[in-house]
Amino acid sequence: MLITTLFLTVCLATSSLAAALQKRAKAQVFTKCLVPNTVALTFDDGPYIYMNDVVDQLKAVKAKGTFFLNGKNWACIYDDASINRVKYAYDNGFQVASHTWAHKDLTTLTFDQKAIQRITGAVPAFMRPPYGNYNDVVLTVAGQRGQSVVTWDFDSQDGLSASVDKQKQLYDQVVSQHPSTILSLQHEVHDTTVHQTLPYAIKKLLGAGYKLVTLSECLGMPAYQSTGPPTVKDASWKC
Repeated sequence: MLITTLFLTVCLATSSLAAALQKRAKAQVFTKCLVPNTVALTFDDGPYIYMNDVVDQLKAVKAKGTFFLNGKNWACIYDDASINRVKYAYDNGFQVASHTWAHKDLTTLTFDQKAIQRITGAVPAFMRPPYGNYNDVVLTVAGQRGQSVVTWDFDSQDGLSASVDKQKQLYDQVVSQHPSTILSLQHEVHDTTVHQTLPYAIKKLLGAGYKLVTLSECLGMPAYQSTGPPTVKDASWKC
């Protein structure tokens, strides 16, 4: 009788846990900012060699941005140079978030990896699926990790090989429309994006009266699930 009771108790507890996980399974999806007059400039696919230049440009005008980082895409996140870049952005108040380990289309996968916590001590509250693609599996996995999913409502098209002139034209168009908020997509891995388009975009957006902030600030939500000391100080981990 006792064994039967214990078995039933375990089954009920397991069922309750499964039900609880199911309830929180689907991640919330954000496609735009919520705080009026804000712009969240977000940069995908790093960390890469131009990351510090992005930070320095925005710092110079007392602005901030957000980096959606891969583990191994254009560079290995555990390389000494990459670790230093991620820490530089994080320590300067820029938001770092997950963009999956190797930039695979998550609608065809059930698992990804991340290293941001080891490097910064912070557990990201947001992730961006590569190509902006997601399905129920992606939302379930993100939700069980306590993460929200983020896409964008303005694409500079640098990831589509748009020319600098085209990217500037797109910024001109969105500024002329003057939406209440802008959640942008660009990539820190392109020299022209960082050194030609970004300075132009910053000037245009500030001139239009927008405040350039992190993703979490433009949503009015915490950037991280938790923060703590980093556990990686050098390239002791490998990709």
